[in-house]
Amino acid sequence: METLQEINWQLIAPLFVIQAILLLVAIIDWAKTDEFRGPKWMWFFIIVFGTVIGPIIYFIFGRGQR
Repeated sequence: METLQEINWQLIAPLFVIQAILLLVAIIDWAKTDEFRGPKWMWFFIIVFGTVIGPIIYFIFGRGQR
């Protein structure tokens, strides 16, 4: 428990917020989009289990042409 008290949460908290926003926006976009590069279910798992990099990979490579 001492290590949790030693963490500087003022530096870590914005990373959690950015991750949550990326995840939320990617999931909403995934749900609304019909065209993907690959199976739709695969991109769901990449977004959810890819932590911060998963949503970024989805936005770069996963979405189809609009």
